[in-house]
Amino acid sequence: MSNSLDAVLAQYEKNSQPASPQRQNISQEDRLKRYFSAILQKNEKSAQKRIRILPTKDGSSPFVEVWYHEIQVNGQWVKLYDPSKNENERSPLTEVYNELMSTGKKEDKDLASQYRSRLFYIVKVIDRDNEQDGVKFWRFKHNYKQEGVLDKILPIWKAKGDLTDSEKGRDLIIELIKAKTPQGKEYTVVQTIMYDDPAPLHSDKGIMEGWLEDELTWNDVYSKKPVEYLEAVAVGETPMWNSELKKYVYGDEAEIQLGGNQKTETKVEDPQANDEPSEDLPF
Repeated sequence: MSNSLDAVLAQYEKNSQPASPQRQNISQEDRLKRYFSAILQKNEKSAQKRIRILPTKDGSSPFVEVWYHEIQVNGQWVKLYDPSKNENERSPLTEVYNELMSTGKKEDKDLASQYRSRLFYIVKVIDRDNEQDGVKFWRFKHNYKQEGVLDKILPIWKAKGDLTDSEKGRDLIIELIKAKTPQGKEYTVVQTIMYDDPAPLHSDKGIMEGWLEDELTWNDVYSKKPVEYLEAVAVGETPMWNSELKKYVYGDEAEIQLGGNQKTETKVEDPQANDEPSEDLPF
């Protein structure tokens, strides 16, 4: 059993029971290319995607654990990095969650669920359909029912060895289908994950080394909103970017800003960002 598999199994076992590096400066256009999205388009009912998980340099688990709030901002579902769970820093959304949970009232407990952060995994991959984009990052939710993406990958890893090995690893083939919520809303499900034969990461050694040595991390791709942004969302306001103050403002502070200094955010977002969450949907 490889050290890499040992690390993945230890991580999985821990999560089956109920300090960030400096960001690289990449363009929004390049950032958009770095998301691997296992999401079907509106006109698709099913599809296949093929990826190769890249190895870590120290043999640790390639599945990085990151906690996100899933909440509506200005009518759209977004995933917001939780500084309290990830860095032991203040999160106004977590403060609202803790306050609601402390009352002991059922209605407050129900309301609190929308402020609770969830565990996600982020893994560095090569998208075989878009190899020209270079390394990408796939974010998917931990599934406490053990029916999620990682639950489908681990049996393959156990049976076939280190999937990330640059010479003898295996591509994963992801089967996607559409499903519906009880309310009729469609969403994408990772139905199955299959594996290909062992093969080098790439036949061209130069390309392979470039992928293996790429220093880009998930921190460079996924945004982390500042505390004032989270404060606005926590009180039900829409954060506005003020170019003069160089920060997000909301409420009265946003109302008194004149001269076109404030605007709603128009940055390129992760294609998964607007997926409506459900407790165990494998987004």
